[in-house]
Amino acid sequence: MSLKFKLLSFIFFATLMCFGQDKLPENPRVGLVLSGGGAKGLAHIGVLKVMDSLGVRIDYIGGTSMGAAVGGLYASGYTAKQLDSIFKEIDFDILLGDKVPRPSKTFQERKNFEKYGISLPIENFKIQLPSSISRGQNLFNLFTRLTLDVSSISDFNSLPIPFYCMATDMETGSSVILDKGNLAEAILISNTLPTLFQPVAYNGKLLMDGGISNNYPIEHLLTKDLDFIIGVSVEDNLLSKDQIKSISDIFTQINNFRSIDDLNKKIDSTDLFIKPDIENFSIISFKKGSEIIEKGEASTLPFLNQLKTIAKTQNYKREPKKKKSLDTLNFKKIRILGNTKYTDSYVFGKLRFRRNDKVSFDDFNTGVNNLLATNNFDSFRYKFTPISKNTYNLTGYINESRNTKLLKLGIHYDQLLKSSVLLNFTKKQLLLKNDVLSLDFILGDNSRLNFDYYIDKGFYWSIGFNFNYTGFKYDIDPSFFEESHTVISDNIVPINIQDFKASFFVETLINREISFKIGTTYNNLEIERANSIFSDNSENDLNKIENSNFVSLNTQLKYDTLDNIFFPTSGGLFQSNADLYLSASEYNNYSQFLSLKVHAAKALSINDSISILSGFEGGFRVGDDNVSTLNFGLGGYSRNKINNYSTLFGYDFFSLSGNSYFKAYFNIDYEVVKRHHLNFITNFSNIGDSIFSSDEWLDLSSFYGYSLGYGLETMFGPIEVKYHWSPDSKFNGVFVNLGYWF
Repeated sequence: MSLKFKLLSFIFFATLMCFGQDKLPENPRVGLVLSGGGAKGLAHIGVLKVMDSLGVRIDYIGGTSMGAAVGGLYASGYTAKQLDSIFKEIDFDILLGDKVPRPSKTFQERKNFEKYGISLPIENFKIQLPSSISRGQNLFNLFTRLTLDVSSISDFNSLPIPFYCMATDMETGSSVILDKGNLAEAILISNTLPTLFQPVAYNGKLLMDGGISNNYPIEHLLTKDLDFIIGVSVEDNLLSKDQIKSISDIFTQINNFRSIDDLNKKIDSTDLFIKPDIENFSIISFKKGSEIIEKGEASTLPFLNQLKTIAKTQNYKREPKKKKSLDTLNFKKIRILGNTKYTDSYVFGKLRFRRNDKVSFDDFNTGVNNLLATNNFDSFRYKFTPISKNTYNLTGYINESRNTKLLKLGIHYDQLLKSSVLLNFTKKQLLLKNDVLSLDFILGDNSRLNFDYYIDKGFYWSIGFNFNYTGFKYDIDPSFFEESHTVISDNIVPINIQDFKASFFVETLINREISFKIGTTYNNLEIERANSIFSDNSENDLNKIENSNFVSLNTQLKYDTLDNIFFPTSGGLFQSNADLYLSASEYNNYSQFLSLKVHAAKALSINDSISILSGFEGGFRVGDDNVSTLNFGLGGYSRNKINNYSTLFGYDFFSLSGNSYFKAYFNIDYEVVKRHHLNFITNFSNIGDSIFSSDEWLDLSSFYGYSLGYGLETMFGPIEVKYHWSPDSKFNGVFVNLGYWF
C-alpha cells in the first residue's frame, strides 16, 4: 500500500467522520463489525484496546471467523486487555490440532498411536481421505470455559453486549446468522476453517466458517437501532502478478476477487472503517500474535479524535470481567444424547465422572479427552445449564464415528530389524460394540506379523488375544545364548532368530493410570547359525542353538503417566513383569522357573526447553537355569521388545547376558527449537549370574556407556541419530532410528 494511498484514505475517512459527527446524537449507540482473517484477526484486539482506553461503548457486535471469536468473547464481558492476555497464553499448535494428551489414552490406544504415522478410513472397500485435520474439540473446550458464566444465555441479544456471528451452509453456500443457542458452539462454527476443521452439524444443517459466504457481516447491524457503525477488516488485498507464484496463491486470489468486491460495496455503509496494515502476516501467523495486536492498535491512531468525541458523549468505562472459579463443577443432572452404538455407562466410564460428582474444569476436559481418545467419536459437544453456584445440569451431544474400518501406515528403520513398511488393517465392532481387531503386516528386510483382538471393558476385565511373529538375522557370538556372556568379538557369526508368540490375557484398570494383566503365552523360539559349515542334513542339529516351545503364565502391573514416550517432559513409569515358565520342549531335565523384571522412570522439566528422564530396570530368575536362551540381554538401542533384551548404550546388540541384571540411566534433553532435540544419555549396568546374591550388584561401574544424540519429532515418528561409546568396552558407533517403532 503506497504512502499516497494511505494519506488519501486518511483524509477521506477523517472527512467522512467529521461529517458524520455533526449528525451524532447525545450518547450515541455504536455498532461494531469484525471481519474474519485467521491469525490476522488478532488485530481486532488491538483496535478494541484503544477503544476501551478511550471509553468507547459498543452496543452491538457482529463478527465472522476470528472476528466472531474476538467479538463473541468481548460481548460476553471481557475487556480487550483481558483478551490480549488470554490469546497470548494460548498454545495454538495444541488448540488448532486434535492432539489428545497421552495420559488420557487407554493403554491399548497408546500402543496404537505410537506405531502408525497415517490412519485412513475405509468405506465400501475404498480408502477415504480425512475431511479435516482437526475435530475442533480443543477449540470448543476453550470457548466453553471462557463463556461459562453466560452459559445460561441462549439469546445472544441478552449478552452484556448483543452479538451475532456468521456461518456458511455447506449444502447451499448461503450465509447463516447465529444469534441464539450455545455461544461457545456458535463461535466455534464461525471459526471452522475448511480442511482444518470438520463441518459442524447444527439444527439440521452442515455449517462451516462464515467467512466463506460473508466475511464482513454488516447487513444485520444495519437493521438495528444504531447511530454509528465502526468496521474493522483484516482481509487480504489482491496479489500483484509478481506475487502469484503457487497454486495456493491462485486459489487465494480467486477467493479474494469475491470477498474484496463484497467488502468494497459495504464500506459505504460503514461510518468509520479501519484496516490494519498486516500484509506481512498470514492467516496462520499465530506465533506473531503480539505483533499483529500492536498493528491493530496502530491502525486506530488516525481516528483518535473521532473516537474521543464519541466517548465523551457516552461517559462510559468498561470494567474487567470477574473470573469465575472453575475449581468445583457439581453436576446435578447429566444427559447424554446421540449415542446409539455405545451405552451411557460406556460413555460415563470414559468420562470418569457421574451425576453429583464434583470436578474441576481441567478434570472435565481430561474426561472429554479420555472419551475422544477411543476414536469412537468424532466430537463431544456439551452445554452447562446453571442451577446454583457452581452447580450445573450437563447436556452432552455425541457424534459417533461412522468409520469402523481403518487402513494405517508406518515406516521405520533401525540397525537391528532394518527397513520396514507397516500396513495395518483395523476393524472396530467386529463381533461386539467395544471390540477391536488389528492386523499388522510388516514388510521389509525382516518381515513380521502381528495380530491383536481386544474387547475393551474399561474398569471391568477386558479380554485380549495376540499373535506375533518376529524374525531377523544379526552377527552375534553364539555363546551369548549358551551361557553368561560378556563382549567377545572374535567369534561372531550370522545368527537367525525366529520368535513366535501366541497370548491370551485379561486386563483391568485399577485407575486410568494403572493396569493389571494376567494371561498365558505359547512361545516358539528358534535360534540357529545362518551360514552353516555343515552340509550333511544329519549334522544340521549342530547348528541349532535353540528350537523349543515354551508355555508360561504371565502377569503385568503397569503405571504410566509419561506425557511423551519418546521425548518425555513430565510423568512417571512403573512396570513389573512376572513370567512363570511351565514347560519347554527339547529339554529332558527341565524344571519350571520364574523370571521377574521391573522398570521405573521419572520425567521432569527444568524449564520450557530442558527436561530430565532418570530411571532404572532390573531382573532375575528363580529356579532352573538350564534355559540360557531366555536370559536377560543388554546392548544396542531398540524399543522393540524381543524376549528379555534391553538397550545399553556403549555396547553392540547382544553383547552382555546373564540370569540377572540391574541398569540405571540418566537422560537430559534440550529442545533447541520446537520438535528439535539434543540429548545426552549415560547408563550404568551390572549383569551376570546371580548378581543379587551379594552386594556386588551395586557396583554399576562394571559396564557403562554414553550417548550424544539429535532427535526430530515428525508425523511418522521420531528421527534419531545417536553417537554412543564406552570407555569400558572401547566400543563406539552410531545408532540411527527413523519413524515409530513397531
